Parts: sequence; C-alpha cells; structure tokens
Amino acid sequence: MGILQWLFDARIEFAGGQFILWREVIGNVFGLLSAFGGMRRKVWAWPVGIIGNLLLLTVFLGTVFGTPNPVNLLGQAGRQVMFIATSIYGWYRWRQASQGTGSAVEPVWAGGRTRVLLIVGLVGGTAALTPIFSALGSYPPVWADAWIFMGSLLATYGMAKGWVEFWLIWVAVDIVGVPLLLSAGYYASALMYVFYGVFTLTGFFVWWRVRNQRERVSIETVMPDPRVSMGRRDGAGPGADTLDG
Repeated sequence: MGILQWLFDARIEFAGGQFILWREVIGNVFGLLSAFGGMRRKVWAWPVGIIGNLLLLTVFLGTVFGTPNPVNLLGQAGRQVMFIATSIYGWYRWRQASQGTGSAVEPVWAGGRTRVLLIVGLVGGTAALTPIFSALGSYPPVWADAWIFMGSLLATYGMAKGWVEFWLIWVAVDIVGVPLLLSAGYYASALMYVFYGVFTLTGFFVWWRVRNQRERVSIETVMPDPRVSMGRRDGAGPGADTLDG
C-alpha cells in the first residue's frame, strides 16, 4: 500500500503552485516504450502500453481518483479504456502472428478504400462524439477531445492490423493533442505528445521501408532476374560444363 499511496500522491512541484503528477509522467513513459516496441513490431509493446493506460486513466478522471487537477478530459480518459480493450485484441493478434516467425506482424498498406473509410470514420466519429462529450462536461474545445479519442481508436486498431498508415493517424492526433493538453494544464502529457509526433513520423518511415523491402523480395521471387536465367541457358550457370562436355 505504501507504493500505491506514493504513486497517487507524488507530484513534481513548480513555482506558482503548478505541479505535475508522477502518475502522468510514468504513464506517458510506458506509452512511449509501447510506441517504441510497436515500431520494432514486438509483442511486448501491448502489455507495456496497457500499464501506461491504467495509470493515465486515473489522471484524466481526477474527480474519481482524487487527482488534484480539477479538469476532467473525458475523451482522454475514455480513450485509455478503449486502448486497453483494443490492446488486448492487438496483443492476441500479434502473438498469434508471431508463432514460428521472427516478427509479430508484417506491415501492409491499408489500401485506397480502407483509407477513405478511416478518414470518414475520423471526421464522422469526431462530429458524433463532440455533443456527447460536451453534454458530459468535457474540457473545451470539445471537438479536439473527440478528435483525439477517435484518432486513437483508429490508430490502435490499425496497429493491430499492421497497416502502415496507422502512424499518420497518430500524427493527426498529436497535432491536436498538444495545444489541448497545454491549455488544460496537463504539461507532462503535452510534452510527451511532442515526442510522440516525432516518433510516429519515424515509425511511419520505418514501417514503409520494411514494407518496400518485403515487396522487392516478393517480386524477385515471383519474377527472377532474366539475366540469370539467360546465363544458365547459355551455359554460364552451374552444370554448364557437364552439358557442353
């Protein structure tokens, strides 16, 4: 109980009465580690992320868990619950995919139709959730909180499916999330969102490169270099001396 009590009470104090909860810092560190594991396509990224989600859930529902910050971000809190549920699915999917292989998932492009559906889902979901979050008393601008929630849902699902584009959805979430969290006083989370923005762009290019390498290998396997085939027919390949002798 001593550790739990410290975890709920510990804070970093600043001048003027400002502070940051250690729970917020630690939760975001776990989130960053999860993103790093996701970039490397490691199964452990999912359980590490779940730990961070549980910690951040207690931060953003301040009135429920006794957090000194009086601002409730219902979209941020709700997305932690969504993260946990989606992460269980992703954890299971990646574990199944990793059986007998070196990596948990093979990056793939979502495709044109799926990209359109993702954009429609992000915009439409934000529009549908905004009045709901507003009625529940979420921090304004409420549309930003709804955008973060929907983007996080789609990005996490895309990660579980192995879509390369899921990294770009995270970038869209970070762009909106930084100013919202700063205005609400969640400085540690806002700072981590800046790191996430850089990290997610890096992750996109890493997965893009892996996907392109897989495509080149596949093409070379299906359509071998004709020069090699010609060389073998002309007696340049293995066994040519035997055939000519």
